[in-house]
Amino acid sequence: MKIKEIIVVEGKSDTIAIKRAVHADTIETNGSEISASTIDKIRLAQERRGVIVFTDPDFPGERIRRIIRDEVPGCKHAFLPKKEAIALNKSGVGIEHASDESIRSALRDAYEDHFNEGVEWISWQDLIDAGLIGGNHARARREKLGAYLKLGYSNGKQLHKRLKMFQISQEEFRQAMQKVLEEEQS
Repeated sequence: MKIKEIIVVEGKSDTIAIKRAVHADTIETNGSEISASTIDKIRLAQERRGVIVFTDPDFPGERIRRIIRDEVPGCKHAFLPKKEAIALNKSGVGIEHASDESIRSALRDAYEDHFNEGVEWISWQDLIDAGLIGGNHARARREKLGAYLKLGYSNGKQLHKRLKMFQISQEEFRQAMQKVLEEEQS
């Protein structure tokens, strides 16, 4: 699998894992403190070839993703479920611990997210922001949301796919999430 876009990762180990799984160029942020020169490189990459942001599924990774999203609009985003990024000895979480197939799958999903430009699908970031992925109440919220939208229970990745498959609008999603949050407070 050859990737046209330049993939933004956190460090050398991530670059090695990406290059093991696909043919691609990378830019390394070297941690969560992204320098102005690194942002400039990402900006140039976005103008010339496009960018896929592929950071670790943890707090620092999401922080990097937010900074890039704010500084360099229009980048694609690849997401790896946390369970697919845990080290065998459970000592760390990161892209470098993922299987080649998990990496390829996340990158394919980044393309799928952009096939219907102009259509406002619920993004992975919307699911994170709504507390449906990676939080203390994420599973319970997904169960309730699945019931309200008649999608059934699913993990985060399945929920993301089902929301697209059934063409759930931003408004339907917002209304259902409002019900979920109201139910939590009562």
